Amino acid sequence: MRFTWRGVLGIAISVLLLAWALRGVELAQVAQVLGQSNVALFVLATLVATTIYPLRALRWRYILWPVQARLPFGPLWRATAIGMMVNNVIPARAGEIARAFAVSREQPVVRFPAAIASLAIDRVLDAILIIVLLIVAMVDPAFPRDTVIAGQPIRTYVYIATAVAAAALVMLFLLAIFPQQFVGAFERIVSKVAPHFVERLSKLLHSFADGLAVLRRPRLLLDVFFWTTVHWLISATAFWIGMKAVGINAPFSAALFVQSLIAIGVAAPAAPGFFGIFEFFGTEGLAIYGTSRDLAVSWAIGFHLLSFIPITVMGAIYFVRMGLSFREVGRPAAQET
Repeated sequence: MRFTWRGVLGIAISVLLLAWALRGVELAQVAQVLGQSNVALFVLATLVATTIYPLRALRWRYILWPVQARLPFGPLWRATAIGMMVNNVIPARAGEIARAFAVSREQPVVRFPAAIASLAIDRVLDAILIIVLLIVAMVDPAFPRDTVIAGQPIRTYVYIATAVAAAALVMLFLLAIFPQQFVGAFERIVSKVAPHFVERLSKLLHSFADGLAVLRRPRLLLDVFFWTTVHWLISATAFWIGMKAVGINAPFSAALFVQSLIAIGVAAPAAPGFFGIFEFFGTEGLAIYGTSRDLAVSWAIGFHLLSFIPITVMGAIYFVRMGLSFREVGRPAAQET
């Protein structure tokens, strides 16, 4: 995997946001808060946070069902763990490529473009659900009215995120429902600028459309939405338990709100593991509920580090056992064509 300008930009953004989150906060005070935190609750929060990854693998099984019914859980879980590990150690969300590559290697019936398409659905549905949960949090009476973030009303960010997610979902639905029309238009355009690549790229686009087939199966799509909802509610529960561990007395809706902010924030370029972005949006989100900066930063750093370790270690173990290398994972698209 190459270190691109996106990686440099992501690291720069993460450093700036981390510095902003830590402004006026003494690290000695953060260490003291973490030292006095409830260890049992932090361990519980870590365990709950880690359970979302097997759930992602289970949901992925339903997304890939039209490509191959009843895929075994093992390869999906290992690929998910590997993808999350790579996201935690390599910039530019390279974990999505690693996840698709790992499952296509263990299950050749799932070709790489179809796996990538399934992950596009995975992320778009995530975006829709977290926006729904963000709205739920905002209608809770505990949510402070007239909230402003970076000089903009919070509803502005909700409108933008909703528009982006809706546009992405519409495009995926159109490609899933009218694949021949899309591929035909694509072939006509490419034949004029790069005729030698028409056949290869057409096959890739057909494979990508195959990965979107779940959008043509309403029952399967309902199953996917169900597991998406379970996933994000459990994730919010882990956030909330972690907040309790450091003494933050905030309602559960605060965990929904902070989780949604962070999930929207990590769409931007970031350093590996989303350090900086997680702490910035976590701190700013809790500040809306009146949480002191010391407590908010302590929760963000403590929870982020503890939830980072288990999936990174598990993913690294699977990565080594499968005999993968970062160089190999970095060129799956070239191998596919």
